[in-house]
Amino acid sequence: MQTVNVASFKSQLSQLLAQVELGEEIQVCKRNVPIARVVPDAPKRTANRTVLGCGAGTVVVRGDLTEPALDESEWEMLRAAPSRSCLTPVA
Repeated sequence: MQTVNVASFKSQLSQLLAQVELGEEIQVCKRNVPIARVVPDAPKRTANRTVLGCGAGTVVVRGDLTEPALDESEWEMLRAAPSRSCLTPVA
């Protein structure tokens, strides 16, 4: 870690920031007393670039996907409901 005084920091700011970009830390002192530390920012995460087809061959299908998973007699929604209609006929 490089140590610089405030006056040097102000006059060499561009060069020191270039060093920080490369991963170096800079300690800034006022009258030889540390007052700040300049550190590189955390690297930006890149977006997830999933490759189309990367999971090919990793899934095992058991059974027929075109048939219902449950027997129709077990389907609650298919059972006959009371014949109450919320629509009234228009005369």
